[in-house]
Amino acid sequence: QVQLAESGGGLVQAGGSLRLSCIASGRPLNYFNMAWFRQAPGKEREFAAAIHATGATTYYADSVKGRFTISRDNAKNAVFLQMNSLKPEDTAVYYCAADPSLYVSLTGSKYDYWGQGTQVTVSS
Repeated sequence: QVQLAESGGGLVQAGGSLRLSCIASGRPLNYFNMAWFRQAPGKEREFAAAIHATGATTYYADSVKGRFTISRDNAKNAVFLQMNSLKPEDTAVYYCAADPSLYVSLTGSKYDYWGQGTQVTVSS
């Protein structure tokens, strides 16, 4: 079992930045590919960013590419999402998720473990 806890969300003006953190416990995070998903009010959950267990490869949704950066520190059992140039449409609950598969998936159903989420609100 892996427990995931997100933090770092909050209220920010458009154009601002936030850094989300996801701290894992229960098992070493280096066994897992990690991802950030988000869900806006009234919308389905969507993929934002993912990173391979080794940190060697990263993946981004087109909507966040060039603005968001996913990274990980396996020694600290942590994954991060640096979000710059935030837009009102980035407003959502952000979830981190862990998947022990060999290959990185961009599909939420492939992820076995999820955090409780952290709210990000971007005002215009």
